[in-house]
Amino acid sequence: MSLNLLDTLKERILIGDGAMGTLLYSHGVDLCFEELNLTHPDQVLHIHQAYIEAGADIIQTNTYGANYIKLARHGLEDSVKEINKAAVQIAKKAAGEDTFILGAIGGIHGSRTSTGTKDEIKRSFREQLYCLLLEGVDGLLLETYYDFDELTTVLKIAREETDIPIITNVSMHEAGVLQNGLELADALLQLENLGADIVGINCRLGPYHMLKSLESVPLMKRALLSVYPNASYPGYKDGKLFYENEPEYFEKFALNFRKEGISLIGGCCGTTPEHIRALVKGLTIREPIQEKLVKKKVAKVAASESKLKESQSPTLLETVKKRHSIIVELDAPKHLNTTKFFEGAQALKDAGVDAITLADNSLATPRICNASMASLVKQTIGATPLVHVTCRDRNLIGLQSHLMGLHTLGITELLAITGDPTKIGDFPGATSVFDVTSFELIKLIKQFNEGVSKSGKSLQQKTSFTVAAAFNPNVRHLDRAVERLEKKIEAGADYFITQPIYSPERIIELYEATKHIKAPIYIGNMPLTSSQNAEFLHNEVPGIKLTDQVRARMALSNGNREQSTKEGLQVSKELIDVALEHFHGIYLITPFMRYDMTVDLTKYIHSKVDAIVAREVVRA
Repeated sequence: MSLNLLDTLKERILIGDGAMGTLLYSHGVDLCFEELNLTHPDQVLHIHQAYIEAGADIIQTNTYGANYIKLARHGLEDSVKEINKAAVQIAKKAAGEDTFILGAIGGIHGSRTSTGTKDEIKRSFREQLYCLLLEGVDGLLLETYYDFDELTTVLKIAREETDIPIITNVSMHEAGVLQNGLELADALLQLENLGADIVGINCRLGPYHMLKSLESVPLMKRALLSVYPNASYPGYKDGKLFYENEPEYFEKFALNFRKEGISLIGGCCGTTPEHIRALVKGLTIREPIQEKLVKKKVAKVAASESKLKESQSPTLLETVKKRHSIIVELDAPKHLNTTKFFEGAQALKDAGVDAITLADNSLATPRICNASMASLVKQTIGATPLVHVTCRDRNLIGLQSHLMGLHTLGITELLAITGDPTKIGDFPGATSVFDVTSFELIKLIKQFNEGVSKSGKSLQQKTSFTVAAAFNPNVRHLDRAVERLEKKIEAGADYFITQPIYSPERIIELYEATKHIKAPIYIGNMPLTSSQNAEFLHNEVPGIKLTDQVRARMALSNGNREQSTKEGLQVSKELIDVALEHFHGIYLITPFMRYDMTVDLTKYIHSKVDAIVAREVVRA
């Protein structure tokens, strides 16, 4: 029947089915829907039959998430073949002579960040693709792809492997634009050029916003158009999602979708056989249109960047590329008394630091909002703030709001990090969010620099963030850490800040291992305050290791505060000497608000740099 699908669509608008998961979910199934192909095939069969009875010309197999990566979440990664094979057999049992069957393959990277590298996705996709092709489906339905790069990648693979019809449906957070900022019409044209036979949209948006999105899409030269809207936005009650849209609402949109050139209409999340029945009733004219007039969309030019940035000094990236640079971490208080913090910030500014960095609730402990403190540091002291942004505390909504706020305040220097786990903080029962990884956070910030939000919506201004990333060289396999660093560069990281290093040899090893890296690296240095402090860092803080020699030297202070401070500073200065020979950036971390120690080290660094510059002048 695959040979007749496209011919039929050219002559008559076809009706697809609706949601499978929604119906199973409403019946109390909240695990792996695809596993039901093996454990409860009759349930799946009855849903297919209900859609066909409602008037669906096309049904899709219950295989949306039947790939290795998604099935692995349920311990079913070894059942890919069995689940996909059973799904096609169930669909064939339900289908009549005039019913087409599409093998459904969903996106891996959905609206919520998922795991899986591009190579892993390719392998997972190929496995599922072969399973469906072997069972003889009439076409392939690639649906719910928020990540356009992923969709184009798998489409190329599918087109090389088969000549049966391929439907590619993208998903959008905002009407008319993909999450990478690409206009819908441009995206569908690219898919047509890559070999898709039918291109369209599905999921998240309801009929109204999908119709508005299609207004800017012309008829394709070769490919046909499809649309699979959600019933509505979902509600949430008593721990369950639900959809309130009445099926009759769909009936009103059927002919309007035809006017926009649609050849295939179905339903996505929240839709039921009643919604499909309503589409059939409303689609009183089945002949596809042959011409469509699309109004030219006036391009929106991003507004100029914030006036707060017009007189901004050079970025830290520019600074550290030209000369030796010093940044100092000074944590915001855990209480509301800010006197000592601002005393320290002023002292560091006077000592000549290039930036004051503010952690984002370091060690998972509540502190005054670092964005607020950074704004005050910038306004009242005139120092450049470097704000840490973690993945731990904010979901995607909060992260984007936070970034917009930082831009509005004129704060442009950011450090993107994962964040310490909540279990080590004051509230171990607190929830870690982690909607994104540090890699994805870097990409998000860079996307803001293009004036585009995560959903693809225009921000109407481009941000001008410079993005630092964390790098931990205190590991057994330094080469693997460098590989991770290189991946962060690919994600968009501009420069790096390391964990404190307490070994001169490790600093030299780091230099040798990163000589090929163009991105600058700030070497971390945190002065030790006592032997107890040294032992705590070495034994209890992840990512920090001290040499036996350093620990022994700190132990000789015998608890004497003055002697401990002196020895701690001496250890730091010796490490700084080595770092300055190989790197331009020094990152000082203030211990226990002892800013007198980081002020002392700042002055020391300046004296050493002056000596280095003087020697270079003499040599010249």
